[in-house]
Amino acid sequence: MQALIEYIPLILFFATFKLVDIFWATGVLIGTSVLQVAYYYFKDGKVATKTWVFFGIALILGSMTLIFHDEAFIKWKATVIYFIFCTTLLISRYVLNKNLMQKMLTSILKNASDTKQEIDIPKAVWDKINLMWVAITLFISGLNIYIAYNFSLDFWVNFKIFGLTGISFVFIFITIMMLFKYLPEESDKKT
Repeated sequence: MQALIEYIPLILFFATFKLVDIFWATGVLIGTSVLQVAYYYFKDGKVATKTWVFFGIALILGSMTLIFHDEAFIKWKATVIYFIFCTTLLISRYVLNKNLMQKMLTSILKNASDTKQEIDIPKAVWDKINLMWVAITLFISGLNIYIAYNFSLDFWVNFKIFGLTGISFVFIFITIMMLFKYLPEESDKKT
């Protein structure tokens, strides 16, 4: 359910673009982002930083798209988000000496695991994963803007929805495969 809520603004953006145009789609993106923030606030009493960042970028670039009636602003949204993620991973690891990918993924792995065993993954593996995500998010930032300015609006929207999502899922899968051999084996469950 959580994943669906995360993707609702993107899904409605795509549908509205196909049915009407980029400007209506941008308005829907802003509106559903507002609803998403409200949902999280009323459900959990707080809104995650990631959601605030996505909302802020959608609001600023989306508003500029609507005010100036220029789709170039909304095309920069994915580039800005992925570049912020890339920069955050680099700064946290090499300036603050914290590996955010390790922190995020360890939390997810512990929540998903049925065992209470400690997950022991070498620091070098976490560093490889962090650098892989720095590289891929930097690549996606550049690729998005390249496609935005060198292909049609329709092609860019399709790429944004399916291409960027597909690339992300491929690298999520690669990350899982890199971590899989370090996960504790399930103990026999009592029946």
